[in-house]
Amino acid sequence: MKHTIRLISLLLIILSCKDNVKHDYQKDIDYGVAQVRQTLSVLPEDPPNIPRNITEDNETWRYVTYQDWTSGFWPGLLWYAYEATGDEMLREAADRFTLQLRPLSHEPVIDHDLGFQVFNSFGNGYRLMQDESYKPIILASADSLATLYNPAVGTILSWPRSVPGMEWPQHNTIIDNMINLELLFWASKNGGADSLYDIAVKHAETTMANHFRDDFTSYHVVIYDKDNGRRMKRVTHQGNADESMWARGQAWAIYGYTMVYRETKDPKFLDFVQRVTDTYIDRLPEDRVPFWDFDDPDIPDAPRDASAAAIVASALLELCTFVDQPEKAVYRETAIAMLKSLSTHYHAGSVGKTALLQHVTGHKPNGTEINTSINYGDYYYLEALFRLKKLEG
Repeated sequence: MKHTIRLISLLLIILSCKDNVKHDYQKDIDYGVAQVRQTLSVLPEDPPNIPRNITEDNETWRYVTYQDWTSGFWPGLLWYAYEATGDEMLREAADRFTLQLRPLSHEPVIDHDLGFQVFNSFGNGYRLMQDESYKPIILASADSLATLYNPAVGTILSWPRSVPGMEWPQHNTIIDNMINLELLFWASKNGGADSLYDIAVKHAETTMANHFRDDFTSYHVVIYDKDNGRRMKRVTHQGNADESMWARGQAWAIYGYTMVYRETKDPKFLDFVQRVTDTYIDRLPEDRVPFWDFDDPDIPDAPRDASAAAIVASALLELCTFVDQPEKAVYRETAIAMLKSLSTHYHAGSVGKTALLQHVTGHKPNGTEINTSINYGDYYYLEALFRLKKLEG
């Protein structure tokens, strides 16, 4: 079903984005590669040496092991940097950091983040190199992720452990989990079981039915009865309040359902992701980079989340290829406006950091990673620039 965004909103977006169509994406890709090289030059030799976020001194990186949920973003960045340059040094580094994550494919699964971890690292490596030694690791990781699926509920369990407010041992599912479905889709089409595809589709359908408010904004977490699948509770764990629109959560939904439509070509997912996307676009501030939560009462003094902008920009540059005008122009030009704003105002290199982006907010209610640089913001920013380059080219 084709959507038409409200006329006034549409015209404002088109006019505000008109001058952004010729954004110099190659300059920003080159900047990203240079920042990746600088980060690589300061990393410790031995683990933990995967850079996650810039610490409170705003200068040094905090390092994590392969078990951290963000561990796949750094090798994924290295693979994109290699794709941009063909530099064998970057390929060797990408391979080295990717292989650090190999134990994830056979260790007991501790949460849903295997897609973030394995598909961004081994998946990008396999895409570029067709290294057959990577393939069984990706397939085994998909099988591990599938062990968290509860058929009584119809979703993958996100945190198989006690987390405050999650009613353990009931079944919790977070909106972030939508991104991990790509691992299952890929595996089902590359030698894995057909059931992996079915699990991914059912998870997307169940989430679509239970995770969203009437205005198509997303909750962060839904708690289900683990035995009968009844929806028990909906919360926004990392947002300002349970009923607020947490920017990165909405970004995961836009990215995730765009990917699900790509993999299934089921029009109900395209119809749905446009509704979720239009709600997001209509509420963006003038510079197209959201505050960490759209309903924070401290706006305009609330922290931004540049990572949410990067995630959505990347998603929009794919979504625009699935729709007709005028939505195609709106999604494409909004993405370009986001990237231009990130380039102009949010580059971490402008303040001497080796990260790509600054002003990223991780978990504000927990008081962690607020207004800083985090590896997933960098990853989706560079991915978005590559998508724009391919779209333009």
